[in-house]
Amino acid sequence: MKMFLASYRFGDHVEKFLALTGTPGRVAVIASAADGWPSAARQSAVTTEVRDLRALGFDPYELDLRSFIDRPEQLAKELDRYGTVWVRGGNTFVLRAQLRRSGADFAIARRVREGTLTYGGYSAGACVVSTTLRGIEAADDPDEVLPATGTEVVWNGLGLIDFAIVPHFGSILDDNGSGPKMVSQYQRENIPYRTLTDEQVVVIDGELPILL
Repeated sequence: MKMFLASYRFGDHVEKFLALTGTPGRVAVIASAADGWPSAARQSAVTTEVRDLRALGFDPYELDLRSFIDRPEQLAKELDRYGTVWVRGGNTFVLRAQLRRSGADFAIARRVREGTLTYGGYSAGACVVSTTLRGIEAADDPDEVLPATGTEVVWNGLGLIDFAIVPHFGSILDDNGSGPKMVSQYQRENIPYRTLTDEQVVVIDGELPILL
C-alpha cells in the first residue's frame, strides 16, 4: 500500500508525497467532504486543490462522486484512469456517505490494497481511511450528512489503517478544542490513534506507517 495522510494539505513533507507517487501523472481530486458547503465555497476548494497539484507537475481532475451515485461500475472504470487519488478535508461523515453511495469506498480500498492506486488525503481525507469514525463527531457534525446526501451516517471507515487520526492537533484550525476530546475518547475506549499537527504526516509505503 502507498498512502500519504496529512492534517493539512502536504504538511511539511511535500517531497514525501512526490516520492510516494513517482513521476507526476493524473490525479483524481475528491472534494466530497465539502458537498455540504455552498456551491461557491466548494468550487473554490476544488480550484485550490487542482492549482496546488498542478504546480507540483500533476495532471489533476475532480472526480465528483455525486455524478456516480448508485453507479459503482462506472465509478470503478473512471477510477482506473488514475494512479493517485487526492481526498481533501471538510466533513468526514459527509465524505464517508458519498464514498458509500458511489461505491468509491470499496473501489478505492481494493485498489490501494492491491497497490494499483496511491492514496493521498488530509484532515477528513485522512480520518476516513481508519476502521471507525467514532470520536470524529467531536470535530465534524454528523447531522450535516442527511441534508447534504439524503442518507444516514456511516460510522465505519475504509479500514485501510488500524488507528484513528486526530488532525489539526494543537492547531489554530482546531478552534473548538476537538483534538483533546478525541484523544480522551480513544483512550477511554482503547482505540489506537495518532495525533497529527498541521506539519506532520503519516506515510505508508508497504505495510508499516511512518510518522513524520
